[in-house]
Amino acid sequence: MGIVTSMFLIAAGAIMRFAVTMQGHGFNVHTTGMVLMIVGAIGAVLSIGFWASWGGFGHYGRRGTVVTGQRTTVSSQSAPVQQTEREVL
Repeated sequence: MGIVTSMFLIAAGAIMRFAVTMQGHGFNVHTTGMVLMIVGAIGAVLSIGFWASWGGFGHYGRRGTVVTGQRTTVSSQSAPVQQTEREVL
């Protein structure tokens, strides 16, 4: 059940619970509306929990920079300056 379906069930249940004034024989409209609101709320919580744990498209862990090694060179200026180069993949 998606979030849209859950919101639809909550809205339909609220209408049945609070706006309908008719009484039926053997069928209580207010109780049915309350059940629909509860089912919709449970579905919304489960749907939000599922999407929060999923993480979205293209995320298979954290992205980072991998450094494979370091090379050190010394410049030929009057004062020795050390420069470091890294390979980044």
